[in-house]
Amino acid sequence: MDEVYEHILLVKPEVNVFRIPPRQTNRAVRAADWKLDAPDWTGRLRIISRKGDDSCYLKLEDGTSGELFAKSKVASYPGIAVESVSDSSRYFVVRIEDDNGRSAFIGMGFNDRADSFDFNVTLQDHFKWVRQSQQQAVEPPAPKLDLGFRQGETITIDIGKLQKDKGEGGTPKKIQRPVGGRLPPPPGSSSIPFIAPPPPRSPHRGRPVPFQPPPQQRAAPFQPPSQQKAAPF
Repeated sequence: MDEVYEHILLVKPEVNVFRIPPRQTNRAVRAADWKLDAPDWTGRLRIISRKGDDSCYLKLEDGTSGELFAKSKVASYPGIAVESVSDSSRYFVVRIEDDNGRSAFIGMGFNDRADSFDFNVTLQDHFKWVRQSQQQAVEPPAPKLDLGFRQGETITIDIGKLQKDKGEGGTPKKIQRPVGGRLPPPPGSSSIPFIAPPPPRSPHRGRPVPFQPPPQQRAAPFQPPSQQKAAPF
């Protein structure tokens, strides 16, 4: 007998189960019609998937001993196996089955809204993965791109541009270096006047210059005119 490998998708330690009246019409089910303050059973919920099976399974187990209380096979979601109620996001109608094929509908609910969100997302993600797997199995695989050379296949490389960049004898052209550390003017710039560099900065620029009085000139001492003797007649 082959072993069945199970993969656990979700575990919730506390879930409530309610006995619901049989549905008389096709109208939506309301959780307000249940006895929400007195659940008929409280235990653990596990959602599992099996290798080679697109369905997932809900297992309601005792929180202490792990004894199975009820189970449900979910072949699609949303579907007949799990149905949301119309007046709350925390409660669902679940169809359970026994080993003899007998089925019944029960109410299942979570105390925390985050738990019901995880329950909803887990079922959606599982069947989204199933659809993607089925689509990949139908589509043919993309051909692999072969970039290798086949036998006898050659390629041609144009080296004409490389020859133009070289001088005579296949040696690279010499690049004229600037003389004196100055770059030559760009082509077509002969009409641009040469701008002289600014004068060197004065050491007193930006600072007040101390006042220096003009040098005083001393007056020359008075010298009387020299007395000239009259020439004799």
